[in-house]
Amino acid sequence: MVKEERAERIAKLLARAGVASRRGVERMIADRRVAVQGRVLDTPACKLADLRQVTVDDKPVAAPGAVRLWLYHKPAGLVTTERDEKGRATVFSALPDDMPRVLSVGRLDLNSEGLLLLTNDGAIKRRLELPSTGWRRKYRVRVKGHPTGAMLNRLRAGITADGKAFRPMAIVLDRQQGANAWLTLSLTEGKNREIRRALEKVGLSVNRLIRISYGPFRLGDIPAGTTKEIAPRILADQLGIPQSRKAGRTGKAGKTPGPNSAESALAPIQPRGPIR
Repeated sequence: MVKEERAERIAKLLARAGVASRRGVERMIADRRVAVQGRVLDTPACKLADLRQVTVDDKPVAAPGAVRLWLYHKPAGLVTTERDEKGRATVFSALPDDMPRVLSVGRLDLNSEGLLLLTNDGAIKRRLELPSTGWRRKYRVRVKGHPTGAMLNRLRAGITADGKAFRPMAIVLDRQQGANAWLTLSLTEGKNREIRRALEKVGLSVNRLIRISYGPFRLGDIPAGTTKEIAPRILADQLGIPQSRKAGRTGKAGKTPGPNSAESALAPIQPRGPIR
């Protein structure tokens, strides 16, 4: 019998293994796609010490490997979901054939483009998305209209749009080109369509949005639609994960990760310089 203190919820284990996000795993369980010892699960409340007898879509789940992270230049026109109910093309269907199963760190909406981080590790994904990491997301934004100092100051002070309160943004007017203007802005939290909604609130319509950096990681000259893997030594430096450390790997006798796991290694995360 599995000791309670050694067990974790199956959604957490599968997310750490890169199968899907925790919510995604819960949806998979609701769709009866996950089984333990051949028994199809009907609740995400199941706790296990490891994934050795777990299958997803009748296929065994591989043990988590070393933490990996990719920079992906998302083009406009792709949604950042594994499956889209409207049948639209997704980021994951457009990735190179040799990519392993990955999760996105946050999202970019359909018409947004630029840097999207991808990882094979659910614990890394969760930590990098938390506003408490302090990692800034920087964007180049083209808007229709003529931004004024008063407009930008409202955004710098924080604004409420559609009943949602958005945190203050760092924002600079780069140049005005006829009816359009280019802005550079950054924020530490990315709520759903936050930039578009906040700018619309002050009278500016976004017609292009490009994320150019996420924490220390920069888009640089990565061509649209392609990926670039971050070297293990850079992960060790930026995320505090030693190159030899395995993310979320179970140890002897099925023990769950201890203080040396990737999840515990990520507090705090302190960027040490830009990575292209």
